Amino acid sequence: MLMTSQLKVGTAFMYEGTPLIVQKMLGQRSGRAGMVTNLRVQNLVTKSTMDLGIDAGEKFDEVDLEAHTTKLSYIDGDTFVFMDQESYEQFELPKENLGDYAGYITPEDDLEIKLTFYEGKPVGIDMPVNVTRTVTYCEPGVKGDTSGKSLKPATLDTGIEVRVPLFINTDERIVIDTRDGSFVERAKN
Repeated sequence: MLMTSQLKVGTAFMYEGTPLIVQKMLGQRSGRAGMVTNLRVQNLVTKSTMDLGIDAGEKFDEVDLEAHTTKLSYIDGDTFVFMDQESYEQFELPKENLGDYAGYITPEDDLEIKLTFYEGKPVGIDMPVNVTRTVTYCEPGVKGDTSGKSLKPATLDTGIEVRVPLFINTDERIVIDTRDGSFVERAKN
């Protein structure tokens, strides 16, 4: 059984008899009735997407997904093509099926990515928790500000924008948490 707090991008679960996969975390809000987690989910059967609000205490059955170890081979427009590392078979996955993860990977990376399948068709990916990316643009760093409490926008080499501390500069390599897009640390190498 899955609890609402265990749902993340790429998690598949049964909701009212329908298999769904989480594409994007839209945030949480609390009110008089309690915490509500908002998600963008895709129906694994019909391929339709919808936004869903789920109460904090709900439980769900897991959907059995098959997984293959792959690497991103290339990107063709909005289609990401992955290659199975054992059979060398290629699988195409639309960008919207990757959700937030699409902005953290490029074909130049040497990341092993778990491609998940439902009834023989690829439906999503499982990413490592942390990935290293290069900052391609951000405002200049402020000398002496090492607290890391104030954040500024920075554009990564994949084209997405994340928030980084003021001391980060253009062309620095940083570690990003793929679960929420937050800055972790400067890359060690």
